[in-house]
Amino acid sequence: MSAPAVRWGILGAGGIARKLADAVTRYTASTVVAVGSRDEAKAQAFADEAGIPTAYGSYEALLADPDVDVVYVATPHSHHHEHALLAIEAGKHVLCEKAFTQNAAQAREVVAAARAKGVFVMEAMWTRHLPHVHAIRDLIARGEIGDVVSVQADHGQPIAHIERMWRPELAGGALLDLGVYPISFAYDILGKPDAITARGRLFETGVDGQVSMIFDYPSAQASLTTTMEARTACVALIGGTEGRIEVRDTFYAPTSFTVTRLDGTSWTYDGDVPNGFQFEAAEVARRIHAGDTESPLLTLDQSIEIMEIMDEVRSQIGVAFPNER
Repeated sequence: MSAPAVRWGILGAGGIARKLADAVTRYTASTVVAVGSRDEAKAQAFADEAGIPTAYGSYEALLADPDVDVVYVATPHSHHHEHALLAIEAGKHVLCEKAFTQNAAQAREVVAAARAKGVFVMEAMWTRHLPHVHAIRDLIARGEIGDVVSVQADHGQPIAHIERMWRPELAGGALLDLGVYPISFAYDILGKPDAITARGRLFETGVDGQVSMIFDYPSAQASLTTTMEARTACVALIGGTEGRIEVRDTFYAPTSFTVTRLDGTSWTYDGDVPNGFQFEAAEVARRIHAGDTESPLLTLDQSIEIMEIMDEVRSQIGVAFPNER
């Protein structure tokens, strides 16, 4: 609530957009002033439900609205590249859902356009902004668990019944929808790996149903898994030379963690808060008012590197999308 107010427009009227609209409206000083969809009836229904004053039947109309300061791109990630570029060209600041794009080449195009236009752009990896993740970064930085040597994280959800997840032309599969969470978490703790080993199980349409990954670093490893066929524990473990951090279900959402040191001492941090999207929304507002064009919590170059990691994973498991370039 202490962050400055901005006026949001929502591009795409799906479920995740409802979560952002609720977070902005209930937990920040900002407002959602408009929503746009290719389906005007869908946009109007969304606006009526969320109490948004204006609904548009096209993305172009939304982006032409002078009352919109920043656009939340909430379409499938197969279209993030196209829609982020549309918003940037219109001079709007952008919060773009993760995965940032389909691949690193598209991410570089979005970043180049944003820098040329001078607008703020950030990938909407909400986990980076949550209280428990801030606390984890702080305790690692002060040496509470010593040097980090191991990160484990899994994310599995039973969403294989959703038709979009099977479609390669919509960038379906577990990796971009679900695997981006453990990948981004490991990157947040350890950075970009020196080497990647990945194995996956593909569905008959060519998308990945399940992926396991090992990231190698000079003095650490990350072990990461994702599946869209089962609800897994969705926990994360960080092992250090002086102790460990156990992040409870669900590690990427508002939750708690326990620190246990080698000397036997232990303490728990409670980071459970409602919704959670308000923290990334507040970061966007702060940066826009400060005149910044990106956030140090998740820079544009970092988003490109995360896409490069996922490109390498897809290359190893044999997943390609027909409409990427």
